[in-house]
Amino acid sequence: HLKEAIVEGKGQHETVIPNELPLIQEVTTTLREWSIIWRQLYVQDHREMFRSVRHMIYDLIEWRSQILSGTLPQDELKELKKKVTAKIDYGNRILDLDLVVRDEDGNILDPELTSTISLFRAHEIASKQVEERLQEEKSQKQNIDINRQAKFAATPSFALFVNLKNVVCKIGEDAEVLMSLYDPLESKFISENYLVRWSSCGLPKDIDRLHNLRAVFTDLGSKDLKREKISFVCQIVRVGRMELRDNNTRKLTSGLRRPFGVAVMDVTDIVNGKVDDEDKQHFIPFQPVAGENDFLQTVINKVIAAKEVNHKGQGRYLSFCAPWFASRAGGDVRNDIYVTLVQGDFDKGSKTTAKNVEVTVSVYDEDGKRLESVIFPGAGDEAISEYKSVIYYQVKQPRWFETVKVAIPIEDVNRSHLRFTFRHRSSQDSKDKSEKIFALAFVKLMRYDGTTLRDGEHDLIVYKAEAKKLEDASTYLSLPSTKIELEEKGHSATGKSMQNLGSCTISKDSFQISTLVCSTKLTQNVDLLGLLKWRSNTSLLHQNLKQLMKVDGGEVVKFLQDTLDALFNIMMENSESETFDTLVFDALVFIIGLIADRKFQHFNPVLETYIKKHFSATLAYTKLTKVLKTYVDSAEKCGITDQLFKAMKALEYIFKFIVRSRILFNQEILLPTMTDQLKYHLERQEDLEACCQLLSNILEVLYKKDVGPTQRHVQIIMENLLRTVNRTVISMGRDSELIGSFVACMTAILRQMEDYHYAHLIKTFGKMRSDVVDFLMETFIMFKNLIGKNVYPSDWVIMNMMQNKVFLRAINQYADMLNKKFLDQANFELQVRKYSHRCCDPFLTCGSCHGITESQYGDMRRQIGFEIRDMWYNLGQHKIKFIPEMVGPILEMTLIPETELRKATIPIFFDMMQCEFHSTRSFQRFENEIITKLDHEVEGGRGDEQYKVNSRRPRGEAVGHLGIGFVFSRCFLPTASPDAGFGQLNLSGICR
Repeated sequence: HLKEAIVEGKGQHETVIPNELPLIQEVTTTLREWSIIWRQLYVQDHREMFRSVRHMIYDLIEWRSQILSGTLPQDELKELKKKVTAKIDYGNRILDLDLVVRDEDGNILDPELTSTISLFRAHEIASKQVEERLQEEKSQKQNIDINRQAKFAATPSFALFVNLKNVVCKIGEDAEVLMSLYDPLESKFISENYLVRWSSCGLPKDIDRLHNLRAVFTDLGSKDLKREKISFVCQIVRVGRMELRDNNTRKLTSGLRRPFGVAVMDVTDIVNGKVDDEDKQHFIPFQPVAGENDFLQTVINKVIAAKEVNHKGQGRYLSFCAPWFASRAGGDVRNDIYVTLVQGDFDKGSKTTAKNVEVTVSVYDEDGKRLESVIFPGAGDEAISEYKSVIYYQVKQPRWFETVKVAIPIEDVNRSHLRFTFRHRSSQDSKDKSEKIFALAFVKLMRYDGTTLRDGEHDLIVYKAEAKKLEDASTYLSLPSTKIELEEKGHSATGKSMQNLGSCTISKDSFQISTLVCSTKLTQNVDLLGLLKWRSNTSLLHQNLKQLMKVDGGEVVKFLQDTLDALFNIMMENSESETFDTLVFDALVFIIGLIADRKFQHFNPVLETYIKKHFSATLAYTKLTKVLKTYVDSAEKCGITDQLFKAMKALEYIFKFIVRSRILFNQEILLPTMTDQLKYHLERQEDLEACCQLLSNILEVLYKKDVGPTQRHVQIIMENLLRTVNRTVISMGRDSELIGSFVACMTAILRQMEDYHYAHLIKTFGKMRSDVVDFLMETFIMFKNLIGKNVYPSDWVIMNMMQNKVFLRAINQYADMLNKKFLDQANFELQVRKYSHRCCDPFLTCGSCHGITESQYGDMRRQIGFEIRDMWYNLGQHKIKFIPEMVGPILEMTLIPETELRKATIPIFFDMMQCEFHSTRSFQRFENEIITKLDHEVEGGRGDEQYKVNSRRPRGEAVGHLGIGFVFSRCFLPTASPDAGFGQLNLSGICR
């Protein structure tokens, strides 16, 4: 089949990237890579490893299929992604492939967008996790999730795990199994549905989910745990004919949703943690509807009230897991609206009996365009564009209590409305096709004041008109949608006669829905909305701040981050004025007081996260301390006591805001002090671990894009710490636990240095020429050692590539420094020059400088080759001092199978010959060295046919007369005599 794809690049650089989830692409690439190795294992008869890889490949194929199906609920998908990435990382390790580093969501980190410190830490974490996984495999504990208890013990938000084992029930048609939690005392559902589509064969329609029907009911708060009773309810909706007893299926309408039965179990003890046996299977007896017009909720209540159910062996087999502790991270965005079809009352009209009413729910924008795939009938099922209700046969007042989730992009909510159309469904297919929509109801998701549709029940007006007119949104959108709106416009909502409004008529029929908004971006409170959008009307700001303290606490904590952002933005944007300082302070105290309340104490981690990661008001500390001081100074005045008492209770978090603000403000003051202290301790080899940790954190902060200009800060670190860190690395043994961390710090400093910093670096040494020489010597020796023998494991390919890329840039910068400072005769430094060339040598043979990551970084050997070429030609009259020492490295370079590099570097040999001939009237040293080195390389199997061609004509036709190609030819030809002399070659004509 055809896949959507994105094409990047042009011509030979064109890359076709499938438009899939990054994880799917990674799994596909991994499977291709592993399959090649798998075949090799089979050929080499490594049976145990062959079987292990086979199991891993099968697992990845199955999980890839599940992800691509798009039917997994978000929580299940998240867990599956973790399993997939863990399996890939484990497989890569046992197959000796490269370590993959990821972010917290399991996505592969882009090294170009990730700080060096974060990259290093990600490698450490990934290595540790894979190592732990290896240990688990060895000890046969694959199924134990060590971190689960720690992960879920953070906040009092609970989740119930349910595993559907089997459905024993003779239905005869396709069906929907809807599972949810129910409060029997309030007669209402307290969760959304988990939906499994069941086939007429008695198996899940998606056969891949046969033994994988699991659901987690999340976000059960302390209020839910306090409920006197909680029931687990299974509703079965048959999808097919109007009546099962009808046999002539050809003439009958199909695809109708009809009530079939329910199964109910009391799970109060399980939810409260009194029963905890997830291996135990529970049989929940099935109760069919007595007549096919019985309301499902009525049957649920009857089953709950009855002591026993005559189930005749029919029911559900499930297992439950006692509640987990789960937490929703601060900053999570959610925007869901739950819509419940409650009940209706429909006149039979011209028919002799009541209608078989089917309600269709859809979402439209103000232009009448339907929003596709925004309705979720239940978790575990894919999104649909319209939802059709259960049909109750010939019932005038149907009661549905069916809930769907509507998930609309935040930017589309203010333009969208829910649309409900009503249609009579006939059991005969011929009659059913002629039935058209007989009425319509709608409700806008955003109210006139900018707030979201209120939670609770809504009596909608049912409009009648011609079917075509009902399809046109402009016909009805200007009309009132609820009976309350109708009364506000001066019309009667209780009159029995039909009223005409424009081209639509208000029907005597009635229809009721209920809604629940679960959103971190949409508020139903006009006062809170006024504060969040305070910039749109600053004249009301004083009133909005006062009204905030009257808003329901539940609404405020839902929008905690946005509310705090608004308060501190008001404070910062009015920094020259004290007009709003006291009101903002009081509002902050109000919010902190809310979170201190037991009801909202699980929002404590959200507030802590906000202070650490999102709070950015650098001047807030001055205003907060000033208001606090005013309250304390006025403690004895009347009317201030209550507010002062509240402030004292909130003092812990007020000071956290003050301290964080001051820290943000004082980076310019703190940084020099910290670097001085770091230098002092590093030079004395004291507290190295703490020093490394602090320096890492500083560099991590300075890498972020939202901390303002950092050039001056990086300069301070470079001036005070670069050389000290270099010397610390040089003095450390390779067996030190901190060597990797310090190399990461050094790499981070060099990476965050701009060209300006390198230019400024040479000025920091003053007039002491020896200091510059010592620094460059130290640096070049260190680079040579680190590139030649990596401190990081060989499978840390990305980290090694990042390090080498940074070192290469530094070498380029230092080479420019050499050319400017030490190229003239008086200042030439032979040793520094030699080490600058030698530190490039390891790049040419370094395994991590080419290969798998070449597409991202380019072949670094090619880059360093061009750099060596430039360094050679910049030597000018000093070239003779590097012959024959540089012959070997240049030869290494020419052997790299890169045409452009060879064309650029092979002529260096002619330049060397010419240089030596000018100096000594011969090129004996060059001749001996190149023959020795070339013999050694060719015997090692290096040098391809193209290399021979290039080497025979190194400088075009002019150089061809020299016969330099013969030097290379003799090494490739077995008949060449090693005694063939070069002394007879006449260079005098050329050299003159």
